[in-house]
Formats: sequence, C-alpha cells, structure tokens
Amino acid sequence: MKFESASPGEYISQLPEERKEAVEKLRQTMKANLPAGFQETMSYGMITYVVPHGLYPPGYHVNPEQPLPFISIASQKNFIALYHMGIYMSPAVLAWFQEEYPKHVQTKLDMGKSCVRFKKINNIPYDLIAELSRKINVQEYIERYENAIAETNSKSKRKPAPNQ
Repeated sequence: MKFESASPGEYISQLPEERKEAVEKLRQTMKANLPAGFQETMSYGMITYVVPHGLYPPGYHVNPEQPLPFISIASQKNFIALYHMGIYMSPAVLAWFQEEYPKHVQTKLDMGKSCVRFKKINNIPYDLIAELSRKINVQEYIERYENAIAETNSKSKRKPAPNQ
C-alpha cells in the first residue's frame, strides 16, 4: 500500500489504526538507535533512513538525485516491512540476524533479500531491530556500498561478448 506523504508523521497518520502504533514504534526505534549521520526522510513512498548527499554526494547509483538509502519502513497490504540494505550487503549481519531472530520471536522469519516482513504486529522484535540498527555506521555502509558497486562494475566488464 503506497501512501503519498510529505513527512513520516503524515505517512503514519494515514495508516490503519491497528498499524499506526507499530510503525511509529519502529520509527522511534530507528531514530534512537541508528548511528549518527543517517537522516530520516520520505522516499519511494516509505519512511526511509538515508546517507544524505552532504555525506555521500554521488547519491544512489540508480538515481543519483536520491540520497543513498539504508533502511525503510513501510506498511504493505498484508504486513509491515523493514527494508535493511545492510542485511543485503553484509553476510555477517544477515547470519547474525537469522541466528538471533528465533530468540526473540516464536514465528518463522519471513524475509527476502533485504526485506523483513511482519505479518503479526505483536511479533515485531523492537529490541532486536534496535540492535540491528546499531550494527553498521554510515562510513561502513558507504564503504560496503562502494565495494558492491565496484564489484558489480568489474563483473560486467569481465562478461564475454555474446556470440554473434
């Protein structure tokens, strides 16, 4: 579900009543635990924490006018989603999260590459998400991001030309 909002507060105000508290609590968890340098904004119709252009002028490679996204919170049709690019980019952080999750929640972890889906609002492990939020600082994230882009560019240059 996409909500047109100019601010995180406006976004939350549009949510169904049963989701407002959970999304606000996720937002406060991010704000209280993200290392210095990340900035809260609205991006792609979600509450997003980014590396602002002031810290990383090149911006997001897909759209350099956008700051580099790190974490997003969204209310989707059937779940609340937490998109965490650090999980996607760091096998160690992913392994840690997958190992810790069952210690906090009795239900099975439901996730994609960077998306953790919470279908049951009462099962959101805010303390685990707080710890996850502290795992990667801005500089580490920028370095991982640049390494991933360099690796992707290197692979595309090494691809053999298709046979004609």
